[in-house]
Amino acid sequence: HIEAAIEKLSKRHDYHICVYDPRGGRDNSRRLTGHHETSNIFEFSAGVGWNRGASIRIPRQVGQDGYGYFEDRRPAANCDPYAVTEAIMRTTVLNETGVETKDYADH
Repeated sequence: HIEAAIEKLSKRHDYHICVYDPRGGRDNSRRLTGHHETSNIFEFSAGVGWNRGASIRIPRQVGQDGYGYFEDRRPAANCDPYAVTEAIMRTTVLNETGVETKDYADH
């Protein structure tokens, strides 16, 4: 299930980047540089273990056991946790697709 969820998230990377930041991705563009243990805002990646430079990090034990959880490392510190949870659920559970984005900065 984890691999399937990660595959779905990879296909909506731009959508999630926008939702994970109340300024539509503008704050995350300064933070997600690919340096200093962050992923690159323009590329989706997933990794197991201590790969803190990945968009999605799977703890080593979860990778070994084949079940557990993963960390989405893309949300900004000032994100709306309800919007982030909604986006993850819509993509991974409700199987929504598409690249539509929402710019919450205008609301």
